[in-house]
Amino acid sequence: MKNIHYSQTKLTGGFWQHYAELNRNVTIPAVYDRFVETGRFDAFRCDWKEGMPNQPHFYWDSDVAKWIEGVAYILHYNRDPELEKIIDETVDLILCNQEPNGYFNIYHMIIEPESKFLYRDHHELYCAGHLLEAAIAYDQATGKDAFLKAMMRYMDHIYQVFLVDRSASFSTPGHEEIELALIKLYDHTGIQKYLDLAAFFIEERGRHPDKDAEEVLPIYTQTDVPVRNIQEANGHAVRACYLYTAMAMLAKRNKDKELMDVCEKILADILTKKMTVTGGIGANIQGEAFGKAFLLSNDRNYNETCAAISLAMFAAELQEVNADSKYADVIERIFYNGMLSGLSLSGDAFFYENALEIDLRDYDYSGLYFTANNTGEIHRRGLLSPRRLERSKVFSCSCCPPNINRILASLPRYSYTQDGNIIYCNQFMAGRTELTVDGSPALLELETDYPMNGKLTYTYHGAPAVLAVRIPDWCVEYTGKTANGFAHFPVADGDVVTIDLPMHLHFVQADPRIRSCAGKFAVTRGPLVYCLEAVDNGSGLWDLELLDNGRYSLQMEEPFPAPVIWMDAQRRIPGENIYTLRSSEREPQRVKLIPYFCFANRGKSDMQVWTMVR
Repeated sequence: MKNIHYSQTKLTGGFWQHYAELNRNVTIPAVYDRFVETGRFDAFRCDWKEGMPNQPHFYWDSDVAKWIEGVAYILHYNRDPELEKIIDETVDLILCNQEPNGYFNIYHMIIEPESKFLYRDHHELYCAGHLLEAAIAYDQATGKDAFLKAMMRYMDHIYQVFLVDRSASFSTPGHEEIELALIKLYDHTGIQKYLDLAAFFIEERGRHPDKDAEEVLPIYTQTDVPVRNIQEANGHAVRACYLYTAMAMLAKRNKDKELMDVCEKILADILTKKMTVTGGIGANIQGEAFGKAFLLSNDRNYNETCAAISLAMFAAELQEVNADSKYADVIERIFYNGMLSGLSLSGDAFFYENALEIDLRDYDYSGLYFTANNTGEIHRRGLLSPRRLERSKVFSCSCCPPNINRILASLPRYSYTQDGNIIYCNQFMAGRTELTVDGSPALLELETDYPMNGKLTYTYHGAPAVLAVRIPDWCVEYTGKTANGFAHFPVADGDVVTIDLPMHLHFVQADPRIRSCAGKFAVTRGPLVYCLEAVDNGSGLWDLELLDNGRYSLQMEEPFPAPVIWMDAQRRIPGENIYTLRSSEREPQRVKLIPYFCFANRGKSDMQVWTMVR
């Protein structure tokens, strides 16, 4: 299976073009401005000294690297001298300050120069991986290779330290990322040593205890067992899915069925036991980690934005191996819900974690006998952070904003795969895609207002082919023939294929082993999960009952880029006594549900996804 490169598709309208333009015009500049204000770009000067503001952190390199990678994807479509100037100046600083042996990490060159490759969890290899991904993307977009050559020198140094000299105090990264970056470098250059280094970091994991003492259990950093013995997804969710992504990439390139089977087992564990209805993973506040099977709280879940993105990355790698719609189904669930919820409608503010239920009273600590002064202390005490209520412009650990930058800049990468003359459409984005079929150029155009409705119109030009269109798992009303979730249509030059996916409102129930969702339902329409906010429906959302046989209507309303749902509901009437005999008396109410990704854009408000239905 061949993935169609994102640059081969030009978005021409609709939902995702709106977000691509928002990213280009608002989100990219906003993240840049915050990174300038906080000193992240100036840190590349490597001239910070004690007493100066904005002391660099050991993961700052990665924040800027992800931003550069996102910009590089945009430059693939439209060159921009101003954006290139920012990147070129940053690259010049890297070249100026890179050590003779190739090493480059701001923190460990100017803050703790004596501790290079000493502390496993200091993110040196994580930062190196993100810098490498940025360098590859920039070279592909512009042909400027100075950044790439600098990072290749760094990779050569890492190869020497970890594979030849074995002089580092640890054998594998504390935070995975460099593994998948090295495989991308192998793809880009064809140099075998980079694939060998990636394979080493993957296969060595869990085989030997590292010399530096870990403050957390090995399961947190996926070092408890060798990768081929993994039975389920565990530990820090982002780290885990970056590892699983690299495992799938390595298995594909080495045609390693055993390793690919492990990846499939892990994905099945996530999709059937550890993922929320919005595609969120990493339910545990402590450790930003996967929890036990079916332990998916709504009000206390963590669901980091980067974790959802990392799961989409993992599924996308498996999508390139097997023609099965389940991979694209989870990617779609993430993109329209768990990923987009991390970005404000204005495009300049972000969620690090994404709640599924909010009761503002849970965030009022004024009556407690202690105060929680920062996010770390809040988490240690098991309390809920107020940053779950309103999106922030920037975080001290600001991995999520530039991660959104690079995903939105390269969205078409997830749309199409190709196996010979079979073209698989995995995601529905209005656009023109250039292909090669039987050695000749071909063109596939998709016109759609998805997810406003399910109508898809394809126009094909080229040699005879087969268009395989995913029928989403939510579209249970589709009656056509499918194979592994795809409907197949033979196409020749000039053919037009139209599919109208029935897009009804559904009440979705959770597995009965998920206690927090028992007796409740999530409202969905197409790929969108919906939620209720108190700003529309008043307080006491938990007591609302949606009426199964009631009226409902769809409506476009500002500021939402997708339809809202108006629905009949009812609620109990509060009495004078705290406890009363059971009563069937209810007060009718017309309620408004908004797309989940749109919550918390109109001030602090109670919110819930899972609601009672009568």
